[in-house]
Amino acid sequence: MLSGALIFLANVVFGLFTVALLLRFYLQWARAPYRNPLSEFLHALTDFMVRPTRRVIPGLWGMDLATLILAWLAQCINLFLEFQLRGYQAGPQAGLAFVGLIALAALTLLKISLYIVMVAVIVQAVLTWIGPYSPLMPLLNTLTRPFLRVFQRRIPPIGNVDLSPIFVLVVCQLLLMVPVAYLEVSVARLF
Repeated sequence: MLSGALIFLANVVFGLFTVALLLRFYLQWARAPYRNPLSEFLHALTDFMVRPTRRVIPGLWGMDLATLILAWLAQCINLFLEFQLRGYQAGPQAGLAFVGLIALAALTLLKISLYIVMVAVIVQAVLTWIGPYSPLMPLLNTLTRPFLRVFQRRIPPIGNVDLSPIFVLVVCQLLLMVPVAYLEVSVARLF
């Protein structure tokens, strides 16, 4: 019973920290405006780890790899703690379990990334109707534009209603249901 509560707390703490790091990574990747309450909050929350890590892990092609690797390490630690609290013993297959843990952490980042896209698209769609001048709109536009643009080029608005958010949500959900779920099952066989 106590281990279940500890697993829950670890998942919450490491999950929220991973989301903060991934949001910071994607906002920098999308060149979102920095002068925004969310960007400033994410920088204040994660700077204590990102700045020292940047000295060791440089960026690549304009991407902040230090932030992405920190998010991945947070998930690795979370999964390791969860396996330990559940009483998992790797035994002679420790190397295989280590590879599985690394792959499962990467898959978790992929899932969280897809959920971030879905939430950003939903919040942007709602805000365009109820608060188009919200300070979050430029940030959300920058973050979701690469995903929405793919469908906006092919699907015209119907009655001044842009249907591209629906298609982005459907594709994200399909990605979660088919390839990501298949990869999770494949990685779970390593344990």
